[in-house]
Amino acid sequence: MPALRTGSTADIEAVLALWRSAASVPTVSDTREALAALLTRDPRALVVAELGGAVVGSVIAGWDGWRGNVYRLAVSPEHRRNGIGSALVREAERRLRDRGASRMSAIVVDDDPAAIGFWHASGLTRQSRRARFVRNL
Repeated sequence: MPALRTGSTADIEAVLALWRSAASVPTVSDTREALAALLTRDPRALVVAELGGAVVGSVIAGWDGWRGNVYRLAVSPEHRRNGIGSALVREAERRLRDRGASRMSAIVVDDDPAAIGFWHASGLTRQSRRARFVRNL
């Protein structure tokens, strides 16, 4: 099992490459600058899974002071189905709970059956009667 640790600015390029290799749906915040800003604002938000010196998984555990949010869970394709995603989610939950979060939500691509299945298997409940509205700034 890979070691889980807090990500740093030294991991930014590896994390961006992981997201690309994991076929994560790209967002406007998938940039070096956006990840650096996240780490400046919340240095413990990025969790990485490292194996043999390589980043093989990541998750962002964001805390806004009211609710915990999980973003950008990714595991490299060759390391999937080995418990890395579940370990990252547990670590994100622990970090959020330690900061005072009593609720956590995960932002998940809704047309990815594997992702939906993973989150259901992780014990999260898909919320009904809610829509998420966004605007790129």
